[in-house]
Parts: sequence; C-alpha cells; structure tokens
Amino acid sequence: MDHEPGSAETTAHITMQDVARRAGVSAQTVSNVVNGRSARVGAETTQRVVEAINDLGYRLNQSARSLRKGRTGIVGLGLPLLALEYYGELADRLADRFAAHGVRMVVENTGGALTAEVESLAASHLETYDGFILAVAASESADLNVIAPSKPIVLLGERALSARFDHVVMDNRGGGRLATEALLARGARSIVALGGATEEGDSVETLRTRGYLDAHEAVGVPVRPDLIVDSGLHIADGYHHVRALLDAGTPFDGIFALTDANAMGAVRALNEDGRRIPGEVQIIGFDNVTGGRFHTPALSTIEPGNEEMADAIVDLMLRRLSGAGLGSPQRIMSAASLVLRETTRDALG
Repeated sequence: MDHEPGSAETTAHITMQDVARRAGVSAQTVSNVVNGRSARVGAETTQRVVEAINDLGYRLNQSARSLRKGRTGIVGLGLPLLALEYYGELADRLADRFAAHGVRMVVENTGGALTAEVESLAASHLETYDGFILAVAASESADLNVIAPSKPIVLLGERALSARFDHVVMDNRGGGRLATEALLARGARSIVALGGATEEGDSVETLRTRGYLDAHEAVGVPVRPDLIVDSGLHIADGYHHVRALLDAGTPFDGIFALTDANAMGAVRALNEDGRRIPGEVQIIGFDNVTGGRFHTPALSTIEPGNEEMADAIVDLMLRRLSGAGLGSPQRIMSAASLVLRETTRDALG
C-alpha cells in the first residue's frame, strides 16, 4: 500500500538527510534550523527547510538526541497532594516555564510521606530524570543529609532544610504577620488562627502561627488560646472547625486562615450561620490561588510570591543542568504581600 508523505506510516522513516535533499541544502543546514540556530541560515533557505519539514512530516527524534547529550529531557516534580489547588497551580507554572526551554516535567504524588519523599531522591529513582524538584512536607534535614544526589535537586519547602541542596522557600512567618496585622488594623480583636499550631519545630502551621503571634505582640493585643485552632488545612477542615466554633458560641470577629482552601470552607460555615462577611467577621487566607478571586465574596489573601518562586525554581534547575557554575547550594526566599479583596473592610482611620 502506498502512503502519503507525512502519514504516520512514513514519518518515522524520514531523516534529516531526506529533508536536506527536498530543500536542496546540506544536512548541517537542516540541523541549524531545527535546533534553533537559524541565525546562521538565510531567511529564504530557512523557509525552504521549514516547507520541506512540513511536506515530509519530519519529526526530530528527541530520544536519540537526548541519548547523545546524556539527558532524558525530563525533570520530575514531587508533590505531597495533587487535589489541592495550590499545588496544581504550582505544577502548571513550572511545566509552562520548563516547556519554554524544551524540558518536559513529570509530576509524582509523594502523599506527604517521609518514605516517598526520601525515595524520590534516591539515585535509582533519579535515573528517569535529568533533575528533580521536591515539595517537602515530611522530611527533615537529617533525613535529607543521608542522600547522595546523582542529579540536580531543588527543594521547595516551608522551612529551612538541608544546606546540601538548592532550596526555594516562602516567607511563612512574615506572611502570617502581614495577614494578622491587616485584620487588627481593620478593627478585628478576636482573630481565629484557623489551622494554627504552637508546638516546637518549623512547619506551615507553626511558622504562620508565629507570624500571627508576632502581630498581636506588636500592638499589645492579647491572644486567646482557644482561637488557635488546629484544624488541618483543607476546605472541609475550615468548614467543620468554624462550624464547631459557631455551634459552641465562641466569639470571634476575624479569621486568619492558614490556606485559601481553609478560608473558603470557613466562608461556607459563616454563610450558613447568617454571619455577614466582612461586616461581622473578616477573613484573610494564604496562597492567593485563582479560585479565591472568583469566590463569593472574593477572598483577601497573602500572595507568597508564586510567580517569583516558580521563576527561581526553574532558573536554579536549568543552571544546574547547564553546569553554569552556581557553586554552593542556593537558598532563595520569596517575599509575601497582602492582597485585599471583599472579605476585609477598609482600615480604620
């Protein structure tokens, strides 16, 4: 059976030499065009090569190309939870940035489990990838220090971790303080830290709660221990724990929710109880996920530097892969900022 040029049956057999013959140029000229070195080739010649590629249905053999370079062309991203909007948006930002550099990204679910996080960085696992990005949920420095990395690794975490790896971190404590200061400046005096925790150690919960405590101390407003609510950080957690506060008759006029998901659950509970937002209760979340902008009412939140962190992660990985001489591992902290929408009132004069 005869096949049309460019059909699935013939495309696999088309070579760079075939394209060169069709365009009337050398194979090196075709290589310059397909590898982005068209500045070395005249515009008319480039057009002939592109037309020949399209006519023949030529596709660059990325697998062979990667093998020649000793690369897979793939980086991995380990996330503790795939269902949370924050992590979905993080993966989307990173995938888009890597794709712009011709790098594919594969997402893995670690489930926030220590074993899965450590195993994701093992040399045998990294054979699949050119490098790996791990959003750390359970691992501590001692767990990571035993790893002898065979590929570039970038950690994305909430706290200081092993100095042996590049690490991009958000300012959790600073963001918690910003959110609480904003509520206090708008008249709230009984503020729930929804998802808060006061134990030792550094985590999302403890760091953001310390910021909450810092803000109260700075203005001399006492903290009510019953308003630091260890709720979990998901939307159902926010709903059920605020529902419990309301059912118990606990008085409060503000909520600093440690995640936007938590805040959205809190809004649902308050609406069911007939509480006016922001008239009776003001709310600020953390993460600035897209859904918060379209929530009713639109959610005031902390922007942790999402775009800046994505830029930093991709830049670190690409520079490590290129051997750009970064030297010792880098630690980059993004700046937090306040985004005010409809769940907060104007500041008091």
